[in-house]
Amino acid sequence: MGSDAGRDAGAPAGTPVGREDLERLLARVRAAVRDPRAGLFGPGSRVWAVNREAVTFLGGGRAALLQLAHPFVAHAVGQHSTTRADPFGRFVRTFEYVFAMVYGDLEAALAAARRLHALHARITGTVDERVGPYAPGTPYAANTAEALLWVHATLWDTSIQVSELVVGPLAPAEKDAYYEETKRFAWLFGIPDSVLPSTWSDFRAYVEDMVRGPALVVGRPAAEMARFLLRPPGAWLGPLWGWNAVMTAGLLPERLRLAYGLPFGRRERAAFDVSLATLRAAWRVLPERLRHLPAYVAAERRLAGVDGPDLIGRVTEWMGRSVLGGR
Repeated sequence: MGSDAGRDAGAPAGTPVGREDLERLLARVRAAVRDPRAGLFGPGSRVWAVNREAVTFLGGGRAALLQLAHPFVAHAVGQHSTTRADPFGRFVRTFEYVFAMVYGDLEAALAAARRLHALHARITGTVDERVGPYAPGTPYAANTAEALLWVHATLWDTSIQVSELVVGPLAPAEKDAYYEETKRFAWLFGIPDSVLPSTWSDFRAYVEDMVRGPALVVGRPAAEMARFLLRPPGAWLGPLWGWNAVMTAGLLPERLRLAYGLPFGRRERAAFDVSLATLRAAWRVLPERLRHLPAYVAAERRLAGVDGPDLIGRVTEWMGRSVLGGR
């Protein structure tokens, strides 16, 4: 993605993903799915085994700031998103799409993919500042394979990082299998194999190259959005948001942590280490039902033919609305 940085005009850098490109890959998804009721992954998949753990949400701030560190993403969010006016609404809409793709049946996943593609087709514009190698006027478009790949990569890389830090290490073969499964998710966005790294090792090399290379640079929109996302929605949530900022800083690569100006001195590092140790101990003794995401539980109940409301899931969602809706 960084190789085209600095282009002043013309078409957006990257490989455009049109509707026909998307449909070709959706056909591959359909052919790869064994049980349409279970959707892309289903019971026994590595993706469900890792991402059902609610603690993976601990990495939400890291994933968001990694994404915003790319000026194309930051300007797209700043120019087209309602994040500042309606942060909870955007949060809900984002995860409605993601959960439909990860935990819904096949038709729900395909429908979500088509809706997102149509939404992304309207997200185009230009970088409005000189930021790193990007000149003012450099065009961007959400539906380019390279831009979509970076957003896709931040989600899965962060999930594995948090899972290994809290739940426990994964064997190389498990990470290979996990990554192979995530390619189906990439196809839902129209990301072709020509752009996707082939293996988990290649994927990790791609992420490291992005983090070290010129493509990621924190500009004005990214810094402003980071301050907004890490600011508590109310005084009563100050300690929780402060803790979240510390955890986000600790999970970020050092170069980007410094670029965002996130403090991570001796005190923050100690709080980060103690928090991880506490989470590890708690995760070993928590009942599975409290550890697992409501969306995952709902999918398991659907496949088991269980009717009726999931009361614990509803309480969990209500708590989330109470916290995030206060902005």
